[in-house]
Order: sequence, then structure tokens, then C-alpha cells
Amino acid sequence: MRSIYRAPAALLLCLCYLLAPLSAADNDPAAAEVLATMKKAATYYHDQVAVHGGYVYFYSPDLTQRFGEGTASSDQIWVQPPGTPTVGMAYIEAYHATTDEYYLNAATETAEALIYGQLESGGWTNCIDFNPKGERTAQYRNGKGKGKNNSSLDDDQTQSAIRFLVRLDQAYEFKNETIHGAAMTALDALLAAQFANGAFPQVWTGPVDQSLPIQQASFPKYDWRTEGRIKNYWDMYTLNDGLAGSVSAVLIEAHETYGDERYLTALKKLGDFLILAQLPSPQPAWAQQYNYEMNPIWARRFEPAAVAGRESQDAIETLLAIFEVTRDKKYLEPIPKAVNYLESSILPDGQLARYYEMQTNRPLYMNRSGKDYFLTYDDKDLPDHYGWKTSQKLEQLKNEYRKLVSSPKSVRGSRKVTADQVKPILASLDDQGRWISTFENERLVGDQRFRPGDQYISSETFAKNIEALSGYLKTSR
Repeated sequence: MRSIYRAPAALLLCLCYLLAPLSAADNDPAAAEVLATMKKAATYYHDQVAVHGGYVYFYSPDLTQRFGEGTASSDQIWVQPPGTPTVGMAYIEAYHATTDEYYLNAATETAEALIYGQLESGGWTNCIDFNPKGERTAQYRNGKGKGKNNSSLDDDQTQSAIRFLVRLDQAYEFKNETIHGAAMTALDALLAAQFANGAFPQVWTGPVDQSLPIQQASFPKYDWRTEGRIKNYWDMYTLNDGLAGSVSAVLIEAHETYGDERYLTALKKLGDFLILAQLPSPQPAWAQQYNYEMNPIWARRFEPAAVAGRESQDAIETLLAIFEVTRDKKYLEPIPKAVNYLESSILPDGQLARYYEMQTNRPLYMNRSGKDYFLTYDDKDLPDHYGWKTSQKLEQLKNEYRKLVSSPKSVRGSRKVTADQVKPILASLDDQGRWISTFENERLVGDQRFRPGDQYISSETFAKNIEALSGYLKTSR
């Protein structure tokens, strides 16, 4: 019965726009044009691009080449953004903006692809391989895989999958048992992976040890350059690649959706860990990785024990988000001294270094000789596979902090999608329903190498454009 009433709703939306009185904005895109563009693009992406209901990062325009972290086979889809969950969330946004069940069905197929690759440990790794004998297959809950059982929080892998399933579960009013069950399994596993001090590991295969001591972060007393390296760093406390922000987003959304206090408790514990993990002055910021004694440690051979510019900004953003939910001022207390420190550490080019040497605060980089890496203070001729510097957004963080402090009930709002943002999106869709990108030496997710002038189709571009068009429909009514 749902489709009988909801499909005409999109038509009524068009008529409302077409019959609206002319105004100063009468040159703005009409709803009918936006709806038609969305459907054309989504139909192409769903019907032509999807494999087993899922997606990878990039495609050649003729779809003969597929790329995730490297070349993807015809049986592989990617979980890590901007892969399958990214596209699925765009379908959900389109469904909410139009009530067109085409998008709900497309999102459901995307969910089914993700659920196929859900691990026995409850989360996801970066790739799902539908070939039982494929090189990337893992230990799936459905029994059709084999191999590793490593649920990963690296690069928003498990987090993005959970957020997508939670939103789709809500769209179905929690009545789709398969989707609801997968979301609950993943959330239960995520809670079981939180340490007693509130931290999370990069990877888990089951519940973590809850008997570890809870203590404040400190600098190592040994020579961090030559000592203290830990092979299984992924089992320890991590903030790498925005983990705090992406996990907090999951917990906030789960609490808002299901009303389960466990998620709010876990969110507060994560905030408590960020307070503990703030390093002492004169470098009151955060490291990328910690051992169980709360000392910064090495991760990969090009990720040294150091104060981390990118992760520190993410920690501040996360604390702001946690305060916004809890209104507990203790989550704001670490922020002023962290911002002051980071402002004093801005590089001459206006960026932050990914790493600052402990104690000296000198920007720290890695250079490469063959397969070996060595520490350097020189930022010339750095390996191009890693982001050694990061853009800084300290003014934005300060403004958000001031707003929350000055207005106890204030929240961070979303921005309205304007006609000027929508017009180039409409104009750039080609006759087949594709948004084609041209490579110009930008750094892309994944390790494939495009040459300047190469054209490609991007899941990130598709998702951003569909979400922008959806937002325009919702905010322009």
C-alpha cells in the first residue's frame, strides 16, 4: 500500500513548485528539474554501476575498471567511505526528500550487500568479497566467507556501515527484521569493543579486556624513537583518522534513534577518555595512538609516536559534539588550552603538521629510502601516499566553542542548500546520467593512480550531489 500513496507525493511536490507565485527567485531550479535529475542519476548508478548491490570508490567512464583501495574485482565492493554506505545514505536522503520508493528499494539493496559482508565479530572490514574463494573474503556472519574476523574502526569503515543501517532501520520504522538485526548486532559489538576508560581499538575480533587500568596520558620516559614499538598497535587505544568523531556520531545517532541509554553512556565514556588522553603541557593536545599505559606509541612504520594535529582537531570537535548532547561542561574544559597550543603550532603555510615531536614540538615528518622510512624535520620531497600536513580549522572550532558557551541551549545548525549550489550540479549531469570527474593531480582516497586528464566516475561525487539536491528540495519547500 505504501507505494500507491507515496509515489504521487513527489508529483504533488512538483506541482507545488510549478504553481507557486513568481518571486525574485523565479529563476531558481524548479522541483521538477531537480527530481528528474536525481532520478536519472540514481537510475544510472543503481542499474549500471552497482555490483551485488554495492559500490567502490571510482570507476572508469565505461565501467570496465573499478577502484577501491587499489583495483577491485567484479565481485568486490568497498565499505570504507566513499564506498557502499556513502551511496546508501544518499539514497536514504533522496527517499526522505521525495518519498519515492525507488530510492528506498535502492537503499535496501545496498544494505543487503553490506549485511552479506558483516563479520562474525559484528562489524566490517574495508572490503566485501562475494567470491568465496576471493583474495579479500573474510569471516562473514552468513557463513559464506573465510579468513580474518577483524572488525575495523579505521577510516570510518564500521561506523559508516552502522550509521547507514540505523537510518534505514528508522526509515522502515524498525519493521525490517534483517536490517534491524544487523544494526543491533553491530551496535552491541561496538559497545563490547569499548575499553573501561572509554577508548576504542582500531580493530576488534571480540569483546575487549575491561580490567585495564584507567589513567591519565603522559609522555613516555624511554627513547620513543628506538623503544616501545608494539606490533599489534591496532589492539590498543586509537584516535587515528577521525575515529573519535565517527564513533561519537554513531553513538549519538543510535541514542536519538532507539532511545537506549547504553549509547549515551558509551558517548560519555568516550568523552571521558578524550579528557584522559589529553597530553600534559606544553603540548596539551592528543596523539594518534596510545598504549595501555597511556603513552603515545608508533602505529605503522611511517606513523611515529607524536602529538597529532589532525587527530587533535577531531578530538576537539568530538568534545564539542558530546557537550552539545550532555551539556556537561567538563567536556569543554580541555578545549581552550588545546586550541591555544595548536594555534602556536601552525606552520608558515597556514596548515598543521600531522605530527609534532614530543617535548620539542618541532614538526615531524617521514622520508623514504627504498622500503625503509626515516624521521626528518624537512618537509621537502615527502612520500605522496600519506597526508603529512592537514588543513587547520581552529577559528571554526573557536566559534563553535563560543556559541555553545554563551548560549547554553544553542546547537550547531546545518547549512541551507542554495540555488547557486544546485545549478552546476544539474548542468553537469551528462546524457547517460553520469557526473564525470577529470583528474587534475588531486589526492584521492585509495592508492590507484590516475593521470592528469583522466576521466572517472566517483561515488563520493554521486552521493554529495544527490544529498545536495535532496537538501535543496527539503529546504526550498
